[in-house]
Amino acid sequence: MQLSGTPLFRGMSEDDVEQLLTCLGAVRRSYKKGETILAEGQPAESVGVVLSGRVLIACADVWGGNSVLGHAGPGEVFAEAYACVPGEPLLISVQAAEDTAVLFLRVGRVLTTCSSACAFHAALVRNLLTVCAQKNLALSRRILHTGPKSIRGRLMSYFSECAKKAGSGVFELPYTRQQLADYLGVDRSAMCSELSAMRRDGLIRCEKRRVEICEMPVF
Repeated sequence: MQLSGTPLFRGMSEDDVEQLLTCLGAVRRSYKKGETILAEGQPAESVGVVLSGRVLIACADVWGGNSVLGHAGPGEVFAEAYACVPGEPLLISVQAAEDTAVLFLRVGRVLTTCSSACAFHAALVRNLLTVCAQKNLALSRRILHTGPKSIRGRLMSYFSECAKKAGSGVFELPYTRQQLADYLGVDRSAMCSELSAMRRDGLIRCEKRRVEICEMPVF
Protein backbone atom coordinates (compact mmCIF):
# COMPACT_ATOMS: atom_id res chain seq x y z
CA MET A 1 0.00 0.00 0.00
CA GLN A 2 1.29 3.45 -0.93
CA LEU A 3 1.05 5.77 2.06
CA SER A 4 0.89 8.81 -0.22
CA GLY A 5 -2.63 7.71 -1.14
CA THR A 6 -3.88 7.69 2.47
CA PRO A 7 -5.78 10.55 4.16
CA LEU A 8 -2.93 11.33 6.59
CA PHE A 9 -0.39 11.80 3.79
CA ARG A 10 -2.70 13.29 1.16
CA GLY A 11 -0.93 15.61 -1.29
CA MET A 12 2.52 14.12 -0.73
CA SER A 13 4.73 11.95 -2.89
CA GLU A 14 6.19 8.66 -1.70
CA ASP A 15 9.58 10.37 -1.34
CA ASP A 16 7.96 13.05 0.82
CA VAL A 17 6.36 10.37 2.97
CA GLU A 18 9.63 8.50 3.45
CA GLN A 19 11.25 11.72 4.64
CA LEU A 20 8.42 12.29 7.10
CA LEU A 21 8.53 8.74 8.46
CA THR A 22 12.18 9.22 9.37
CA CYS A 23 11.38 12.58 10.94
CA LEU A 24 8.51 11.14 13.02
CA GLY A 25 10.33 8.02 14.21
CA ALA A 26 7.80 5.69 12.60
CA VAL A 27 7.58 2.13 13.99
CA ARG A 28 5.84 -0.78 12.23
CA ARG A 29 4.23 -3.55 14.29
CA SER A 30 2.20 -6.65 13.43
CA TYR A 31 -0.71 -8.16 15.39
CA LYS A 32 -2.59 -11.43 15.21
CA LYS A 33 -6.40 -11.55 15.00
CA GLY A 34 -7.91 -10.83 18.42
CA GLU A 35 -4.73 -9.27 19.82
CA THR A 36 -5.04 -6.01 21.75
CA ILE A 37 -3.22 -3.13 20.06
CA LEU A 38 -4.08 -0.42 22.58
CA ALA A 39 -5.57 -1.18 26.00
CA GLU A 40 -8.14 0.92 27.83
CA GLY A 41 -6.64 3.04 30.63
CA GLN A 42 -3.25 3.48 29.01
CA PRO A 43 -2.09 6.74 27.43
CA ALA A 44 -1.50 6.81 23.68
CA GLU A 45 1.63 8.60 22.54
CA SER A 46 1.32 7.63 18.89
CA VAL A 47 -1.19 7.81 16.06
CA GLY A 48 -1.77 4.40 14.47
CA VAL A 49 -2.02 3.98 10.70
CA VAL A 50 -3.43 0.65 9.52
CA LEU A 51 -1.18 -0.77 6.79
CA SER A 52 -3.10 -4.02 6.30
CA GLY A 53 -5.92 -5.84 8.03
CA ARG A 54 -8.55 -4.11 10.16
CA VAL A 55 -8.95 -2.89 13.74
CA LEU A 56 -12.00 -2.46 15.97
CA ILE A 57 -12.39 0.46 18.36
CA ALA A 58 -14.54 -0.49 21.35
CA CYS A 59 -15.47 0.52 24.88
CA ALA A 60 -16.27 -1.89 27.73
CA ASP A 61 -18.17 -1.19 30.95
CA VAL A 62 -17.50 -2.63 34.41
CA TRP A 63 -20.29 -5.22 33.93
CA GLY A 64 -18.62 -6.70 30.86
CA GLY A 65 -20.80 -4.99 28.28
CA ASN A 66 -19.09 -4.00 25.04
CA SER A 67 -19.85 -1.18 22.61
CA VAL A 68 -18.17 -1.02 19.19
CA LEU A 69 -17.53 2.62 18.33
CA GLY A 70 -15.98 2.12 14.92
CA HIS A 71 -13.32 0.43 12.84
CA ALA A 72 -10.31 1.32 10.74
CA GLY A 73 -9.04 -0.41 7.62
CA PRO A 74 -5.95 0.00 5.42
CA GLY A 75 -4.86 3.63 5.18
CA GLU A 76 -7.07 4.76 8.07
CA VAL A 77 -5.89 5.98 11.47
CA PHE A 78 -6.87 5.44 15.10
CA ALA A 79 -6.13 6.93 18.54
CA GLU A 80 -5.40 10.30 16.96
CA ALA A 81 -7.48 12.31 19.46
CA TYR A 82 -5.94 10.66 22.52
CA ALA A 83 -2.43 10.96 21.13
CA CYS A 84 -2.95 14.72 20.80
CA VAL A 85 -3.63 15.02 24.58
CA PRO A 86 -0.44 13.95 26.40
CA GLY A 87 -1.06 11.61 29.31
CA GLU A 88 -4.81 11.22 28.66
CA PRO A 89 -5.80 7.60 29.46
CA LEU A 90 -7.71 5.73 26.79
CA LEU A 91 -11.44 5.28 27.36
CA ILE A 92 -11.45 2.84 24.46
CA SER A 93 -9.50 -0.23 23.40
CA VAL A 94 -8.22 -1.11 19.93
CA GLN A 95 -8.14 -4.74 18.84
CA ALA A 96 -7.03 -6.49 15.66
CA ALA A 97 -10.14 -7.81 13.88
CA GLU A 98 -7.83 -9.88 11.66
CA ASP A 99 -4.09 -10.21 11.19
CA THR A 100 -3.06 -6.56 11.04
CA ALA A 101 0.01 -4.40 10.44
CA VAL A 102 0.16 -0.92 11.99
CA LEU A 103 2.49 2.03 11.55
CA PHE A 104 2.86 4.18 14.68
CA LEU A 105 3.83 7.85 14.45
CA ARG A 106 4.96 9.85 17.49
CA VAL A 107 2.36 12.60 17.62
CA GLY A 108 4.61 14.87 19.68
CA ARG A 109 6.83 15.22 16.64
CA VAL A 110 3.79 15.93 14.47
CA LEU A 111 2.53 18.78 16.63
CA THR A 112 5.84 20.50 17.30
CA THR A 113 8.19 22.24 14.89
CA CYS A 114 10.42 19.78 13.12
CA SER A 115 14.11 20.34 14.00
CA SER A 116 15.03 19.79 10.36
CA ALA A 117 12.32 22.22 9.13
CA CYS A 118 10.55 19.45 7.23
CA ALA A 119 8.79 21.03 4.25
CA PHE A 120 5.76 18.77 4.55
CA HIS A 121 5.19 19.16 8.29
CA ALA A 122 2.39 21.73 7.93
CA ALA A 123 0.60 19.55 5.35
CA LEU A 124 0.68 16.62 7.77
CA VAL A 125 -0.83 18.75 10.55
CA ARG A 126 -3.62 19.89 8.22
CA ASN A 127 -4.33 16.31 7.21
CA LEU A 128 -4.36 15.20 10.86
CA LEU A 129 -6.91 17.92 11.66
CA THR A 130 -9.10 16.73 8.77
CA VAL A 131 -8.88 13.12 9.98
CA CYS A 132 -9.89 14.16 13.52
CA ALA A 133 -12.89 16.07 12.13
CA GLN A 134 -13.95 13.07 10.05
CA LYS A 135 -13.75 10.81 13.11
CA ASN A 136 -15.96 13.21 15.06
CA LEU A 137 -18.50 13.07 12.23
CA ALA A 138 -18.37 9.26 12.29
CA LEU A 139 -19.20 9.26 16.00
CA SER A 140 -22.05 11.67 15.32
CA ARG A 141 -23.42 9.27 12.71
CA ARG A 142 -23.32 6.44 15.24
CA ILE A 143 -25.44 8.56 17.57
CA LEU A 144 -27.95 8.97 14.74
CA HIS A 145 -28.01 5.20 14.14
CA THR A 146 -28.62 4.43 17.82
CA GLY A 147 -31.34 7.09 18.06
CA PRO A 148 -34.31 5.01 16.79
CA LYS A 149 -36.00 3.00 19.55
CA SER A 150 -36.60 -0.10 17.43
CA ILE A 151 -33.89 -2.50 16.29
CA ARG A 152 -35.27 -2.31 12.76
CA GLY A 153 -34.98 1.46 12.82
CA ARG A 154 -31.34 1.25 13.91
CA LEU A 155 -30.50 -1.35 11.29
CA MET A 156 -32.07 0.59 8.45
CA SER A 157 -30.45 3.83 9.57
CA TYR A 158 -27.05 2.15 9.42
CA PHE A 159 -27.81 0.28 6.19
CA SER A 160 -28.88 3.57 4.61
CA GLU A 161 -25.49 5.10 5.40
CA CYS A 162 -23.68 2.02 4.03
CA ALA A 163 -25.72 2.18 0.79
CA LYS A 164 -24.98 5.88 0.34
CA LYS A 165 -21.25 5.31 0.88
CA ALA A 166 -21.25 2.39 -1.57
CA GLY A 167 -23.37 4.29 -4.10
CA SER A 168 -25.49 1.15 -4.37
CA GLY A 169 -28.15 -0.81 -2.54
CA VAL A 170 -25.66 -3.69 -2.34
CA PHE A 171 -22.74 -3.40 0.10
CA GLU A 172 -20.45 -5.33 2.44
CA LEU A 173 -20.69 -4.81 6.18
CA PRO A 174 -17.40 -4.12 8.01
CA TYR A 175 -18.66 -5.97 11.11
CA THR A 176 -19.61 -9.48 12.17
CA ARG A 177 -23.13 -9.93 13.59
CA GLN A 178 -21.87 -9.56 17.16
CA GLN A 179 -19.83 -6.49 16.29
CA LEU A 180 -22.79 -4.94 14.46
CA ALA A 181 -25.01 -5.55 17.49
CA ASP A 182 -22.40 -3.93 19.74
CA TYR A 183 -22.11 -0.97 17.36
CA LEU A 184 -25.88 -0.41 17.32
CA GLY A 185 -26.26 -1.06 21.05
CA VAL A 186 -28.69 -3.98 20.73
CA ASP A 187 -28.84 -7.65 21.73
CA ARG A 188 -27.32 -9.93 19.09
CA SER A 189 -30.08 -12.55 19.19
CA ALA A 190 -32.79 -9.90 18.94
CA MET A 191 -30.96 -8.24 16.06
CA CYS A 192 -30.58 -11.54 14.16
CA SER A 193 -34.31 -12.19 14.64
CA GLU A 194 -35.09 -8.74 13.25
CA LEU A 195 -32.82 -9.33 10.25
CA SER A 196 -34.73 -12.54 9.53
CA ALA A 197 -38.04 -10.64 9.82
CA MET A 198 -36.74 -7.97 7.43
CA ARG A 199 -35.83 -10.67 4.91
CA ARG A 200 -39.30 -12.21 5.20
CA ASP A 201 -40.85 -8.77 4.72
CA GLY A 202 -38.85 -8.34 1.51
CA LEU A 203 -36.92 -5.34 2.80
CA ILE A 204 -33.42 -6.81 2.47
CA ARG A 205 -31.45 -9.78 1.26
CA CYS A 206 -28.34 -10.69 3.18
CA GLU A 207 -25.72 -13.42 3.16
CA LYS A 208 -22.91 -13.26 5.69
CA ARG A 209 -21.70 -9.64 5.43
CA ARG A 210 -23.29 -8.88 2.07
CA VAL A 211 -26.51 -6.87 2.29
CA GLU A 212 -28.91 -5.77 -0.44
CA ILE A 213 -31.64 -3.25 0.31
CA CYS A 214 -34.77 -4.23 -1.62
CA GLU A 215 -37.23 -1.68 -0.31
CA MET A 216 -36.90 1.25 2.04
CA PRO A 217 -39.56 1.05 4.80
CA VAL A 218 -41.49 3.87 6.43
CA PHE A 219 -41.00 4.00 10.20
